[in-house]
Amino acid sequence: MNPLYEIRRTAVTVRPARPGDGEAVRAIRNDAIEHSTALWTETPQSPAEGAVWLAAHLERGSAFVAEVDGEVAGFAVYGPWRQLDGYRHTVEDSVYVREGRHGLGIGSALLTGLVAAARDAGHHVVVAGIEAENTASVRLHERHGFRHVGTVPEVGTKFGRWLDLTLMRLPLT
Repeated sequence: MNPLYEIRRTAVTVRPARPGDGEAVRAIRNDAIEHSTALWTETPQSPAEGAVWLAAHLERGSAFVAEVDGEVAGFAVYGPWRQLDGYRHTVEDSVYVREGRHGLGIGSALLTGLVAAARDAGHHVVVAGIEAENTASVRLHERHGFRHVGTVPEVGTKFGRWLDLTLMRLPLT
């Protein structure tokens, strides 16, 4: 049997995150911090910081995990886009897949669930802020109806280089 066929048949289950998912989520976040430009920080999250971060999302009902073969293979969250109350109907999404699990439909399953949850929660718009060279994330968001609304050059830095931020938008109502 072709191994690629087996990969495509992998069952992905998306469910609301629970406190017990914290270490798996933190491990995925920290891998992204250490090895990618997906998160614009170079400081890994401590267990205590990870617990506080996840607790805020759990309280809001805005954290989801994807399981493959009983393992947390990815997570997605949404949170306030900006802190001022005029932005209260706009949220920003984040989708991360465990290293070695890309290409299995995990990101797509997570984004589908996340968008549905944001819509059900009464939000008006989801914004995605994506490092401009992260074409996989841009394509994922495009497949889910997000549209490019602009790129802001050199607004972040990591690994000794300037990063451009691509903004994408999905109306929910």
